[in-house]
Amino acid sequence: MYDPTVFDNLKVAFENELYDLDNLEEEITIVSRTDTLEMSIMAKEFRLGFQLSDEHAVTAEVCLYASLQDLASEILEDPNSNPSCTLRLFFYVDIDRNKVEAQCSKIEKGLGDIWTQQNPPKQTLQYQYGREKTIHNTIEINFNRKINENQMEDIPNLIEHMLHSLEMLTDMYKEAL
Repeated sequence: MYDPTVFDNLKVAFENELYDLDNLEEEITIVSRTDTLEMSIMAKEFRLGFQLSDEHAVTAEVCLYASLQDLASEILEDPNSNPSCTLRLFFYVDIDRNKVEAQCSKIEKGLGDIWTQQNPPKQTLQYQYGREKTIHNTIEINFNRKINENQMEDIPNLIEHMLHSLEMLTDMYKEAL
């Protein structure tokens, strides 16, 4: 009989919460879904992207990742392991090229206030040739530890923080126009 891994159980929990917010509450719109098994390194990755229903300038994405070691130690029931996976959060927004420092600083402060964690959000900027007026900002939030089923009850609160982050980034985007 198939016994789902921690990765699979967390993936289903995130899907349930986010699809309910999309289909039942109509608070968000799911815009992307990727479920990958990377055969070269035998790792699993799941990504689910969403936007506020009435705003499409900012996208949030949940990313779960389980390495071969994470999966193998759980499947082989290694008594010295703690089955878990990595959680990363992403936010995607365009910013004004002439206001990069101010906007990135404001994003770092705003997300730092919402997430109150040791690691500041990592912001990666890129632009497309011919569209130099705006710069695409990929914001990544990492956590200092892996997660497992013990954190399952934290998922609604985590998603609430993501929604608050989406609202803050959307407001910032509108101000910059």
